[in-house]
Amino acid sequence: MAVIHHTTLTPTKLELLTTWLPAQPWYRGTGQQPELARTGGFRLDDPKGEVGIEFMVVTDTSGDQPAEYQVLFSYRGAPLPGADDALIGTTEHGVLGQRWVYDGAHDPVVVAQLLALVVGEAEPQMQSTSDTPDPSVTARLDEPGITAELAASTATNSPDGTAILVTTAPDGRQLTVHINRELRTGQSANGQALGHVTAPAPLPDGTTAPTTFVEVHAHP
Repeated sequence: MAVIHHTTLTPTKLELLTTWLPAQPWYRGTGQQPELARTGGFRLDDPKGEVGIEFMVVTDTSGDQPAEYQVLFSYRGAPLPGADDALIGTTEHGVLGQRWVYDGAHDPVVVAQLLALVVGEAEPQMQSTSDTPDPSVTARLDEPGITAELAASTATNSPDGTAILVTTAPDGRQLTVHINRELRTGQSANGQALGHVTAPAPLPDGTTAPTTFVEVHAHP
Protein backbone atom coordinates (compact mmCIF):
# COMPACT_ATOMS: atom_id res chain seq x y z
CA MET A 1 0.00 0.00 0.00
CA ALA A 2 1.34 3.43 -0.96
CA VAL A 3 1.31 5.90 1.93
CA ILE A 4 0.70 9.51 0.89
CA HIS A 5 2.70 11.89 3.08
CA HIS A 6 1.30 15.42 3.18
CA THR A 7 4.63 17.14 3.60
CA THR A 8 7.13 19.37 1.82
CA LEU A 9 8.89 18.54 -1.44
CA THR A 10 11.82 20.70 -2.53
CA PRO A 11 11.80 21.35 -5.43
CA THR A 12 8.17 20.51 -6.07
CA LYS A 13 7.00 18.17 -8.83
CA LEU A 14 5.74 21.08 -10.92
CA GLU A 15 9.06 22.90 -10.52
CA LEU A 16 10.86 19.80 -11.79
CA LEU A 17 8.48 19.56 -14.76
CA THR A 18 8.95 23.21 -15.71
CA THR A 19 12.47 22.32 -16.83
CA TRP A 20 11.86 18.75 -17.98
CA LEU A 21 8.70 19.10 -20.08
CA PRO A 22 10.05 21.45 -22.80
CA ALA A 23 12.80 18.92 -23.60
CA GLN A 24 10.31 16.16 -24.45
CA PRO A 25 9.48 15.50 -28.14
CA TRP A 26 5.75 15.26 -27.35
CA TYR A 27 5.59 18.66 -25.65
CA ARG A 28 3.80 21.29 -27.73
CA GLY A 29 6.14 24.25 -27.34
CA THR A 30 4.68 27.68 -26.70
CA GLY A 31 7.84 29.76 -26.78
CA GLN A 32 7.28 30.56 -23.11
CA GLN A 33 8.23 28.87 -19.87
CA PRO A 34 5.51 26.35 -18.98
CA GLU A 35 2.87 27.54 -16.51
CA LEU A 36 1.76 24.32 -14.90
CA ALA A 37 -1.01 23.19 -12.59
CA ARG A 38 -1.87 19.68 -11.44
CA THR A 39 -5.34 18.91 -12.75
CA GLY A 40 -5.81 15.15 -12.31
CA GLY A 41 -4.28 11.73 -12.12
CA PHE A 42 -4.10 8.57 -10.06
CA ARG A 43 -1.59 6.22 -8.45
CA LEU A 44 -0.67 2.55 -8.50
CA ASP A 45 0.89 0.55 -5.69
CA ASP A 46 4.26 -1.17 -5.93
CA PRO A 47 3.66 -4.60 -4.33
CA LYS A 48 7.08 -4.34 -2.66
CA GLY A 49 6.38 -0.86 -1.32
CA GLU A 50 9.66 0.55 -2.63
CA VAL A 51 8.71 2.65 -5.66
CA GLY A 52 6.12 5.42 -5.74
CA ILE A 53 3.99 5.36 -8.91
CA GLU A 54 1.92 8.33 -10.03
CA PHE A 55 0.12 9.17 -13.27
CA MET A 56 -0.28 12.94 -13.17
CA VAL A 57 -2.24 15.28 -15.44
CA VAL A 58 -0.73 18.75 -15.71
CA THR A 59 -2.29 21.69 -17.53
CA ASP A 60 0.04 24.16 -19.24
CA THR A 61 -1.49 27.62 -19.68
CA SER A 62 1.56 29.34 -21.19
CA GLY A 63 0.15 29.19 -24.74
CA ASP A 64 -2.92 30.61 -26.44
CA GLN A 65 -4.93 27.56 -25.38
CA PRO A 66 -4.46 25.32 -22.32
CA ALA A 67 -2.81 21.97 -23.04
CA GLU A 68 -3.06 18.85 -20.88
CA TYR A 69 -0.16 16.43 -20.52
CA GLN A 70 0.21 13.08 -18.80
CA VAL A 71 3.39 12.48 -16.80
CA LEU A 72 4.31 9.09 -15.34
CA PHE A 73 6.27 9.62 -12.15
CA SER A 74 8.51 7.00 -10.56
CA TYR A 75 9.76 7.94 -7.07
CA ARG A 76 12.76 6.05 -5.76
CA GLY A 77 14.99 6.19 -2.69
CA ALA A 78 18.13 5.50 -4.76
CA PRO A 79 19.15 5.90 -8.41
CA LEU A 80 17.73 3.44 -10.95
CA PRO A 81 20.72 1.83 -12.68
CA GLY A 82 20.97 2.58 -16.39
CA ALA A 83 18.16 5.16 -16.33
CA ASP A 84 20.08 8.44 -16.28
CA ASP A 85 18.35 9.61 -19.47
CA ALA A 86 14.95 9.09 -17.82
CA LEU A 87 15.75 11.13 -14.70
CA ILE A 88 13.35 14.05 -14.24
CA GLY A 89 15.30 15.31 -11.23
CA THR A 90 15.94 14.83 -7.54
CA THR A 91 13.97 16.34 -4.69
CA GLU A 92 14.02 16.43 -0.91
CA HIS A 93 10.96 14.83 0.68
CA GLY A 94 10.04 16.10 4.16
CA VAL A 95 9.61 12.55 5.50
CA LEU A 96 11.50 10.20 3.17
CA GLY A 97 14.56 12.35 2.42
CA GLN A 98 16.15 12.52 -1.00
CA ARG A 99 14.09 11.03 -3.80
CA TRP A 100 15.09 10.29 -7.38
CA VAL A 101 12.21 11.12 -9.73
CA TYR A 102 12.09 9.31 -13.09
CA ASP A 103 9.88 9.20 -16.15
CA GLY A 104 7.97 6.07 -15.19
CA ALA A 105 7.68 4.83 -18.78
CA HIS A 106 11.35 3.84 -18.42
CA ASP A 107 10.98 2.22 -14.99
CA PRO A 108 10.24 -1.54 -15.09
CA VAL A 109 8.33 -1.41 -11.80
CA VAL A 110 5.94 1.20 -13.19
CA VAL A 111 5.51 -0.65 -16.49
CA ALA A 112 4.84 -3.94 -14.68
CA GLN A 113 2.11 -2.36 -12.55
CA LEU A 114 0.58 -0.62 -15.55
CA LEU A 115 0.41 -3.99 -17.29
CA ALA A 116 -1.14 -5.49 -14.15
CA LEU A 117 -3.76 -2.73 -14.18
CA VAL A 118 -4.68 -3.47 -17.79
CA VAL A 119 -5.10 -7.21 -17.18
CA GLY A 120 -7.13 -6.64 -14.01
CA GLU A 121 -4.51 -7.55 -11.41
CA ALA A 122 -3.89 -4.06 -9.97
CA GLU A 123 -6.33 -1.49 -8.61
CA PRO A 124 -5.99 2.24 -9.32
CA GLN A 125 -5.59 4.40 -6.22
CA MET A 126 -6.62 7.96 -5.41
CA GLN A 127 -3.87 10.43 -6.19
CA SER A 128 -3.69 12.16 -2.79
CA THR A 129 -5.27 9.73 -0.29
CA SER A 130 -3.60 6.64 1.16
CA ASP A 131 -5.11 3.20 0.53
CA THR A 132 -8.19 4.47 -1.29
CA PRO A 133 -9.28 2.96 -4.63
CA ASP A 134 -10.15 5.38 -7.44
CA PRO A 135 -13.30 4.15 -9.22
CA SER A 136 -13.05 6.91 -11.85
CA VAL A 137 -10.12 5.06 -13.44
CA THR A 138 -11.06 2.05 -15.54
CA ALA A 139 -8.99 -0.49 -17.44
CA ARG A 140 -10.08 -3.00 -20.05
CA LEU A 141 -8.42 -5.78 -22.02
CA ASP A 142 -10.39 -7.43 -24.81
CA GLU A 143 -7.98 -10.29 -25.47
CA PRO A 144 -7.79 -13.12 -22.90
CA GLY A 145 -4.65 -14.98 -21.98
CA ILE A 146 -2.26 -12.05 -21.66
CA THR A 147 -0.24 -12.34 -18.46
CA ALA A 148 0.83 -9.47 -16.21
CA GLU A 149 4.33 -10.83 -15.64
CA LEU A 150 6.84 -8.50 -17.28
CA ALA A 151 9.93 -10.00 -18.91
CA ALA A 152 11.29 -6.83 -20.57
CA SER A 153 10.26 -3.35 -21.66
CA THR A 154 11.71 -0.57 -23.82
CA ALA A 155 10.20 2.90 -24.08
CA THR A 156 10.55 5.22 -27.08
CA ASN A 157 9.43 8.85 -27.08
CA SER A 158 8.14 10.61 -30.19
CA PRO A 159 5.92 13.61 -31.01
CA ASP A 160 2.95 11.20 -30.82
CA GLY A 161 3.66 10.16 -27.23
CA THR A 162 5.53 7.24 -25.70
CA ALA A 163 5.45 3.69 -27.05
CA ILE A 164 6.55 0.96 -24.64
CA LEU A 165 7.46 -2.38 -26.20
CA VAL A 166 6.51 -4.94 -23.58
CA THR A 167 7.44 -8.62 -23.50
CA THR A 168 5.42 -10.76 -21.14
CA ALA A 169 6.52 -13.93 -19.38
CA PRO A 170 6.55 -16.85 -19.71
CA ASP A 171 5.06 -16.85 -23.21
CA GLY A 172 7.22 -14.09 -24.74
CA ARG A 173 4.15 -12.23 -26.02
CA GLN A 174 5.00 -8.74 -27.30
CA LEU A 175 2.66 -5.77 -26.94
CA THR A 176 2.92 -2.05 -27.60
CA VAL A 177 1.67 0.02 -24.68
CA HIS A 178 1.08 3.55 -25.97
CA ILE A 179 1.07 6.42 -23.47
CA ASN A 180 -0.98 9.40 -24.63
CA ARG A 181 1.20 12.26 -23.42
CA GLU A 182 -0.81 15.19 -24.75
CA LEU A 183 -4.31 14.39 -23.56
CA ARG A 184 -7.34 15.30 -25.62
CA THR A 185 -10.14 15.40 -23.11
CA GLY A 186 -12.95 13.02 -24.01
CA GLN A 187 -10.83 11.08 -26.51
CA SER A 188 -11.74 7.40 -26.84
CA ALA A 189 -9.38 4.51 -27.54
CA ASN A 190 -8.52 3.51 -31.08
CA GLY A 191 -10.91 0.83 -32.31
CA GLN A 192 -8.00 -1.51 -33.03
CA ALA A 193 -6.65 -1.38 -29.48
CA LEU A 194 -6.59 -4.61 -27.46
CA GLY A 195 -7.08 -2.67 -24.26
CA HIS A 196 -6.94 0.73 -22.65
CA VAL A 197 -6.86 2.76 -19.44
CA THR A 198 -9.38 5.59 -19.08
CA ALA A 199 -9.34 8.33 -16.44
CA PRO A 200 -10.80 11.82 -16.01
CA ALA A 201 -9.15 14.77 -17.75
CA PRO A 202 -10.11 18.43 -17.27
CA LEU A 203 -12.46 20.50 -19.43
CA PRO A 204 -12.26 24.30 -19.68
CA ASP A 205 -15.40 24.73 -17.54
CA GLY A 206 -13.75 22.98 -14.59
CA THR A 207 -15.48 19.64 -15.07
CA THR A 208 -13.84 16.46 -16.34
CA ALA A 209 -14.53 13.84 -19.00
CA PRO A 210 -13.35 10.20 -19.33
CA THR A 211 -10.24 10.22 -21.51
CA THR A 212 -7.94 7.51 -22.86
CA PHE A 213 -4.62 7.68 -21.04
CA VAL A 214 -3.12 4.41 -22.30
CA GLU A 215 -3.76 2.06 -25.24
CA VAL A 216 -2.50 -1.50 -25.67
CA HIS A 217 -1.90 -2.85 -29.16
CA ALA A 218 -0.56 -6.08 -30.61
CA HIS A 219 3.07 -5.54 -31.55
CA PRO A 220 3.47 -5.63 -35.36
